[in-house]
Amino acid sequence: MRITKAKFITSAPSLKECPELNLPEFALIGRSNVGKSTFINSIVNIRGLAKTSNTPGKTKLINFFNVNDMFIFADLPGYGYAKVSGSTRNQWQKSLENYLLKREAIVCLIQLIDSRHPVQENDIQMAEWIKYNNLPSFIIASKVDQISKSQINPICKKFKETLGLEVFPFCKSNNFYNQKIIGKIEEIIKK
Repeated sequence: MRITKAKFITSAPSLKECPELNLPEFALIGRSNVGKSTFINSIVNIRGLAKTSNTPGKTKLINFFNVNDMFIFADLPGYGYAKVSGSTRNQWQKSLENYLLKREAIVCLIQLIDSRHPVQENDIQMAEWIKYNNLPSFIIASKVDQISKSQINPICKKFKETLGLEVFPFCKSNNFYNQKIIGKIEEIIKK
């Protein structure tokens, strides 16, 4: 599949405000500042489509992006660190859980994990929650451009051993990795 167009559709605070887009949806989850917006921009090759920030917790809504009129990326607020109150964090968690369990359009969850660090406890908890709820998913090892090439395969192998899921390395500047991820997305759409 060659991605030729993508556009931002809308943002929604919870499941009931989510649009009916009638396309397969890929929900992007991960810790705050793991690179979900950078991932979207790189995969669709449109700089600035998804807003990036160095401030963790900047994404507060579910942001929907139409890709090729074939599928949707749903960029979710990050789990883990965010400069928000406990009650706000709990509300996010409740809204996201509701969205992930009840949104019929979701065909797969894509969990991004920062390749520069060992798998964090909340990454493990999220992966276990996904498995417990029998949701289809795979892992993206993000920011591999910031580690040495010789570390990429061992880190992906370690992520796979720890989480028991298929792992794809992602680098914003290397289309070789992007094509493998796009191939996986296309495979899921065709099922």
